[in-house]
Amino acid sequence: MKETPLIDGHNDLPWQMRKQFNNQLNKVNLTTIETTHTNIPKIKAGHLAAQFWSTYVPCDTQHKDAVRQTLEQIDIIHRMCDAYPESFMFATSSQDIMDAFSQKKTASLIGVEGGHSIDSSLGILRIMYQLGVRYLTLAHSCNTPWVDNWRVDTGSEPPEHNGLSPFGIQVINEMNRLGMLIDVAHVSEKVMNQVLDLSKAPIIFSHSSAYSLCHHKRNVPDAVLKRLREKAGIVMVNFYNDYVTCSHTANLSQVADHFDHIKKVAGHSIIGFGSDYDGVKRVPQGLEDVSKFPDLVAELLRRGWTDIEIKGVLGENMLRVFKEVERVRDSLKNQPPDDVPIAYEQVENACRTSHGYIPQDSSGSLVSQSPLLLALATLLSWSYWAPSYSC
Repeated sequence: MKETPLIDGHNDLPWQMRKQFNNQLNKVNLTTIETTHTNIPKIKAGHLAAQFWSTYVPCDTQHKDAVRQTLEQIDIIHRMCDAYPESFMFATSSQDIMDAFSQKKTASLIGVEGGHSIDSSLGILRIMYQLGVRYLTLAHSCNTPWVDNWRVDTGSEPPEHNGLSPFGIQVINEMNRLGMLIDVAHVSEKVMNQVLDLSKAPIIFSHSSAYSLCHHKRNVPDAVLKRLREKAGIVMVNFYNDYVTCSHTANLSQVADHFDHIKKVAGHSIIGFGSDYDGVKRVPQGLEDVSKFPDLVAELLRRGWTDIEIKGVLGENMLRVFKEVERVRDSLKNQPPDDVPIAYEQVENACRTSHGYIPQDSSGSLVSQSPLLLALATLLSWSYWAPSYSC
């Protein structure tokens, strides 16, 4: 672990900063805090070289203030790096990870957890990339206007798009163009396979485990693991008890079982760490916090994993994926940004205005507007100025 950077795909410490302190970082000491799975001494003890910090905001923000709240979570990650420069280095590339590792700092990257955070806007997606976001989890635990989430597979939510909508395909293509990692944790199995078909770059599961060992729909079926190997992607194993054993209790050995199973099904080259620390209520015995990563590495070594396999799982597999995403981005540098918006009827709600949407026929020509349509347009424009209490 001193030779190869440990890259973890998902940690929700920024959400704990909001939940416990309403993002008042000045009231927190990340060196001494003990109400989280993560603090700086634990990071050092765990040899955590690179962390994708999650900018999670709940599904109840969808169609309301999801963008604002996500931007505030992005802000807290930037401020964490500014407040603790001796420990954290803000990172946006595969090379940044290696540079931080050479300086003995934790490379701090951003992942946005949930497509509702971009409010169905490719412009917002691009702005978030400019702010340092390097992966987007396409859904969290709710459907968006363009993608179905994992609950669809449980029957607890109806499918709305048969996976991805046409706009969802636009999102995938634009993420490829930007060089943003596509995260398919939290989506339906149909979406997993659609993205594997569509993406020009490898995809990731930032925090998911093996479905065969725990039949939870947040986990990855064997057939998808095999396709992930064919597409050279990565599944970063989640430590949440409910996804490890499908029960409230689990231990380190049972987490290692998921590593073994994925290796058996699809090989060691698609595996990484995706702990989900500070985003879950229950973690396995022996993996109580981020300081325990070396104990899991030791268990894999005890089970006969080779140095080459361990180095891959620690960080080399993720670096390979990241570099290929960057290569695809560079190959698409002459492709212009996609500026075709989602259809208004797919996002129309009481909290959204219609500015910029002009009725057109199928050929793209302006349609003649009836007095009724003109009156409706006038009312919509008035609604911009009128106070709304339904949001």
